[in-house]
Parts: sequence; C-alpha cells; structure tokens
Amino acid sequence: MQSSARAMINLHDKKFKTLANSDNGEVSEDTIFHYRQKGKVIWATYEGGEVLFGTLSGSIDDNKLQFSYQHQNQESVFMTGHCKTVIKIRNGKILLHETWQWTSGDQSKGTSTLIEV
Repeated sequence: MQSSARAMINLHDKKFKTLANSDNGEVSEDTIFHYRQKGKVIWATYEGGEVLFGTLSGSIDDNKLQFSYQHQNQESVFMTGHCKTVIKIRNGKILLHETWQWTSGDQSKGTSTLIEV
C-alpha cells in the first residue's frame, strides 16, 4: 500500500508547517510552505516566523524531493541552501523528512520535518 501511495503523491497546492527543525535552521511552526507541482518539477513559497519570504525550486522523483532554497530572514539577511527530502504518509497526511545544508553563512547542515496542513 505504501508504494501505491507514493505513486499518487502530488504536492500541487498543498501547504505544510514545521514539526521539527535543527537549532541552526530558521523555519518554525509559524512558517507555512505552499507547494506547487507540474510533472516532476516542484516549487514553493514560504513565509512566517523568522522568514520574511522564501522560495524553493527542484524536482520530485517517486518519494524524494531535491531542491534549492532561498529566503530573506527578519534581519534582512538573504540565506540560501539545498535540501533532499523523503516523503512519507502518516495518518493520511504527507510528511516531508528533510536533510539540508546552508550554502550561505556557516554552511552547516540540519534536518527538518514538515507536515501537511
């Protein structure tokens, strides 16, 4: 059943909020991500909490996302990075388990978990 659920996952017009994030991340439960999808291309806008406004762009293949992101934070600093995400389903909701790295600032790595709202 899990494999058929993967084949049907479409992120278009889905919204997500943060369940967990590494201490060096800037998103929080106040940050809302609004995803779009066309074929294997995905993109999203996000804002809230420490993030004034951000965008991400990448691709989806089976149950995995790969994308680059950028946002401006509350201190007006532009932050950039890249992310690899595994998609799972829990209680009918899409979960995004992310492993990311800043390509700006200290270039540190972290993990986040987002849930569909």
